[in-house]
Amino acid sequence: YKRQALALLAAACGSGEDSGTKEGPTITIGSANFSENALVAEIYAQVLETEGYSVSRNLNIGNREVYTAALESGDLSLVPEYLGSALSNQQGTPTADSEATAQALRDIWAGTGLTVLDPAPAQDKNGIVVRQDTADALGLSKVSDLAEHTDLVFGGPPECPEREFCLIGLTDVYGLSFADFKPLDVGGALTVAALEGDEIQVALLFTSDGVIAAKGFVLLEDDKGLQPAENLTPVIRQDIVDAYGDDIVDTLNDISKELTTAELSEMNRRIGIDGDDPETVAKDWIADNL
Repeated sequence: YKRQALALLAAACGSGEDSGTKEGPTITIGSANFSENALVAEIYAQVLETEGYSVSRNLNIGNREVYTAALESGDLSLVPEYLGSALSNQQGTPTADSEATAQALRDIWAGTGLTVLDPAPAQDKNGIVVRQDTADALGLSKVSDLAEHTDLVFGGPPECPEREFCLIGLTDVYGLSFADFKPLDVGGALTVAALEGDEIQVALLFTSDGVIAAKGFVLLEDDKGLQPAENLTPVIRQDIVDAYGDDIVDTLNDISKELTTAELSEMNRRIGIDGDDPETVAKDWIADNL
């Protein structure tokens, strides 16, 4: 059923305008069913089309189980993946070390026909965020700087006190102590409003959330590596690499090299808050960075 559904979606989405000048199979680019992942897939698609590859899009197809199965079956050729979550999904144990996490994923997928390319600096993971005025007043740039300030209120998901990558980790790894914890939502509007309104001074948001760029919040550096690496990384079928050689690998790695968390947050802001068209946002980023 999934194969049939994916094939129908691929046919519906069709190819880009360029017919392609390189000899080889059509590259079917897929994505998870949320806007950030589809945006990065669109960047891959536009760059590859410009380079003369034949490309079709099959974006927003579903969760990790759906698009991983489609990759393994050959219904998809290429997707943007998140390192730590992909490794956890394969029963591996990610760490904050991006290269080590990427290599662990390569080792697990060795022999499956999937190849993990270079991770981008851009990551979408738990982030500790403060307002700009708080950062300025207290001299905050990294999470460990919070250890000196025990009078701040921290806000985040209701389950945060029981999670190793939330309050438990902030206490055990960083030695942080807050005046109070305020249960809110999972990086959503309640948390943002509480941070803006000074009901909390420290918040848990996702590092690439467009609201960070929109509100001018400061994302503190995870300097002790509490959060597992979640770098955006191209995962491509080996038969596509075999067909096109090193050129396609180099092209995708060049994209990753330029994609940062701050730029991803800004693009997410344009799409999610300003309502800009994802294709235009992708095109503008390519023009500015490649």
